[in-house]
Amino acid sequence: MNTTPLPSLLEEFPVVASIKDEDDLDAVLRSECRVVFLLYGTVLDLPAVVQRLKDDGRVVLVNVDLLEGFATKEIVVRYVKERTAADGILSSKGFLLRAARELGLYAVHRFFLIDSMSYRNLAPQLRMSKADCVEILPGCMPRVISWVVADIDVPLIAGGLVCDRDDVFAALKAGASAIASSNREVWAM
Repeated sequence: MNTTPLPSLLEEFPVVASIKDEDDLDAVLRSECRVVFLLYGTVLDLPAVVQRLKDDGRVVLVNVDLLEGFATKEIVVRYVKERTAADGILSSKGFLLRAARELGLYAVHRFFLIDSMSYRNLAPQLRMSKADCVEILPGCMPRVISWVVADIDVPLIAGGLVCDRDDVFAALKAGASAIASSNREVWAM
């Protein structure tokens, strides 16, 4: 079980590096970002990629929805727990997040807010998943961030299309606890 709650880590390290490939991996290892969302990997290379980040002192959450060679089944969460040094997972699938929490992994529920229906489904889905945090995408919508923060009782991470300093500050002012971005300039903030 992780000893530091994820919300506390995000309070200390509010910029999360989302990495999509080996170039991003190399770049994040040169950055000050301590929390990393791993958005790529295969059944073959995932343990080594996670270990490389862990050896550098990073907190690593794996997006299990994007892994190649895995099915969308609870066994992928057990694999992440038993075969890697990852600290947690990200997923849009509530049942995978519940499984992660049961195994002592951090769980971040990703939501793609595309319309009012997806917005109305967010709070009930989050209650079922029992995730530590929610990540909404796109994260460059301050008005929507403020609505979501008012509806939930876990920290919100603004991710996706958070492109510059103005987006970061607008999201934080609207109530986001942290920012997740693949933009290396945002990592330096």
